Amino acid sequence: MIDTKHIGRQLPSTTFEVEKGRLRFFAKATGETRPEYIDEAAAKAAGYRSLPVPPTFLMGADLDAGIMFTLLDELGVPIGNILHGEQSFTYHAQVCAGDVLKVDSRIADIYQKKGGALEFIVKDSVITDQNGVKVMEARSIIVARNPKEKAA
Repeated sequence: MIDTKHIGRQLPSTTFEVEKGRLRFFAKATGETRPEYIDEAAAKAAGYRSLPVPPTFLMGADLDAGIMFTLLDELGVPIGNILHGEQSFTYHAQVCAGDVLKVDSRIADIYQKKGGALEFIVKDSVITDQNGVKVMEARSIIVARNPKEKAA
């Protein structure tokens, strides 16, 4: 059982610069073909400051920083036992290449279902830009399978 004392725990912040090459790679990997996501001149012609950040790109920030892997280790959850449960995003402002973003996350909840066979870790994140403007709020839910527990 994951100890619920971690509810409310603030995770280490991470800061990163949004890079053009990374945005182009993400667009290609996700099948995005609109020119404003690949070509800076097309992005500017479409009214963006630079290449815009595609939806879901920002959720990779925690993964890149290793924060989630460290957290799972500290909670005693083997990586092989986790499943992606759910994600939600609330966008507040456009993010473009060159922006420097800060991700602040905390554990919002920990609960179990099926007699402890499934445990849920709810993580809330707030992402702000270099000017302190909130650009996105996100929630992710990770499911930890506990094979030793019997499903009720």
